[in-house]
Amino acid sequence: MPPGAAGGPGAGGPRPGGGFPGGGRFGMFGESMLVSVGEVVQMPLSVKLDAVGTVTSLNTVNVTARVEGQLSRILFTEGQEVKQGDVLAEIDPRPYEAALRQAEGIVSQYRAQLRNAEIDLARYQELKEEDSIAIQTLDTQAALVRQYQGNLDNALGQLEAARLNLDFTKVRAPISGRIGLRQVDVGNQVSVNATTPITVLTQTRPISVVFSLPEQQLATVRRQLSQNPDKLVVEALDRQRQVRIAKGKVVSIDNQIDIATGTFKLRARFDNADDSLYPNQFVNVRLQAAEVPNALLIPAGALQRDDQGTYVYTIDAEKKVSKQRITVGISQAEQVEVRQGLAAGQRIVVDGVDRLSDGMVVRVAGEDDVLPAAGKQGERRQGGAEGRRGAGSPGRGPGA
Repeated sequence: MPPGAAGGPGAGGPRPGGGFPGGGRFGMFGESMLVSVGEVVQMPLSVKLDAVGTVTSLNTVNVTARVEGQLSRILFTEGQEVKQGDVLAEIDPRPYEAALRQAEGIVSQYRAQLRNAEIDLARYQELKEEDSIAIQTLDTQAALVRQYQGNLDNALGQLEAARLNLDFTKVRAPISGRIGLRQVDVGNQVSVNATTPITVLTQTRPISVVFSLPEQQLATVRRQLSQNPDKLVVEALDRQRQVRIAKGKVVSIDNQIDIATGTFKLRARFDNADDSLYPNQFVNVRLQAAEVPNALLIPAGALQRDDQGTYVYTIDAEKKVSKQRITVGISQAEQVEVRQGLAAGQRIVVDGVDRLSDGMVVRVAGEDDVLPAAGKQGERRQGGAEGRRGAGSPGRGPGA
């Protein structure tokens, strides 16, 4: 029959093996699909999450005056490391020294009055026993003693306040940290309610990094924080994510999720002994969120999804694929953890899954793609030789 006729070569009828062009258990033109395969491997899985964080000081203090006066001395150098309690500046102490002496004089006065009233009270009590004085006089003297005692207590409080004010003329570092730029010069008048601080003191050792993660990772991080907090290691990396700047660990998680971004915040703490992290610096963050000792892993490209969930195509020894439903766990880079549905060593289709169907026979790249090409090349060589022999045979022409 001529090519293309019913039942002849090229017709669209069934082919040997039950296949049809472009369908059935084979691919286009009756050839099986060429796919790439991989294996389910069992190995430790380290879950690392990347984010962008901001270096944040644990304590930042605006150093201001606690008493009013003229700034007489600056005792720090900009950028200097100071300890808690170090004197940073001094305010003219003379008015407060005078106030202290005045308070001491008032205390001495009330103390003398109280002593004299107590002596009189003791004398009146002796006279009362002899019935030589009116009871009213004794009661009046007792009330006077209590009055002088109250005056003395008040004066002692004022004396303590005067001593504190004199001590406050020395502006001390409330925390240990690094001094910023000086914002008030010597000779200026400073006050308690001034909006401009003398300087800003920032704690840099230790220091923290605040970063955000998607809310899908919240359960993993919280579980690790409650069970193994020391394993929540955080690395601060450079812009290219190649060099580790510092190493710390997560210390706290925010108490709410940001509904605008769908993320939650974490704070990691770093010792920062070498001052490699600087307040308000932007850094790349890599969090080691979890460790799975014996995880079953498959390449991410093998994972498929439909309305019923996730699945992969497994392949047996006869190169026949089967659709297998699986339950997945943690995803890390190009690997996915499989928690149910597969076993270690099984072969699965990684590339070429888009046109597969359950039960199809396939060819495996690296195993079946070399032989067919060699066979076709041999056929081409054989056909070419026969053509050359036919063309060169004497006495054979058209219709011979």
